[in-house]
Amino acid sequence: MFVGSMLVAAWLAPAAFAGAQTAPVAAPARVPADTRIVFPPAVQQGALVIGKVPAGSVVRYGERVLRTTGYGTVVFGVGREASGTVALQVETAPGRVDTVRIAVTPRDFPTEYIQGVPPKTVNPPPEIAARIEREQAEVTAARARDDDRADFAQAFVWPVRGRISGRFGNQRVYNGQKGSGHSGMDIAAPTGTAIVAPAAGVVTFAKPGLYLTGGTVLLDHGHGVSSNFLHLSRIDVKVGDRVAQGQTLGAVGATGRATGPHLHWGMNWFDVRVDPLLVLERGQATQAAKTPAL
Repeated sequence: MFVGSMLVAAWLAPAAFAGAQTAPVAAPARVPADTRIVFPPAVQQGALVIGKVPAGSVVRYGERVLRTTGYGTVVFGVGREASGTVALQVETAPGRVDTVRIAVTPRDFPTEYIQGVPPKTVNPPPEIAARIEREQAEVTAARARDDDRADFAQAFVWPVRGRISGRFGNQRVYNGQKGSGHSGMDIAAPTGTAIVAPAAGVVTFAKPGLYLTGGTVLLDHGHGVSSNFLHLSRIDVKVGDRVAQGQTLGAVGATGRATGPHLHWGMNWFDVRVDPLLVLERGQATQAAKTPAL
């Protein structure tokens, strides 16, 4: 009887548990989608601007539709000559378009007088001018890429340490003849000093011996953002290489139109030239904001 009672109890147990009332399990709370549109209210001439829009938004800047990341990050460049305000159209849903206006802060671009430049690089003969045009066309084509990589969002680091011997945007006068505004930042360092990638990217151009720029490397950071490194004495990468931040690209030199060893570091958003120093400062400010106070 004792065994039978245990068997009956065991047989009834599932039914008893099945009929028991259990507390309902609460469904996880839904995290509302981020619907904010975040851009800086003002930027300087030559700035690389990073903003945030709701995921899936369509963002137009001038004639271009900006690529967005899965998180809604977008990037674009403001040129040296920009003034007043720039405007973006952000379509967050069909038929709903917000206009974002960003003020452009003007900068003072002094004149730099550079003597001792080889005369043929200032007033090249027709055959050399044709060569320069061909070489620059290759570089321009490499800048047209629009890869779906967000390496540009890294906090950039210096590709080489040294004295800044030339600043972005400054008017250049070569051997007494007026040139264009300087397209990047010059960093003086001894020949052979290693140059490292300021942020991760893919090498899209790598050639020695260009007439004006000498040893030249382009590194694409995604979404149209690229860095160019000029006057190199040595190139350690090739087209197609995926490089990490801090990886060696080559070495400082004085090849091409140069009066001494230095690295010319330029940055572009497609065909818009931006100031690498502003990109560095933005990265340093971001890192400082993430560092807890002691």
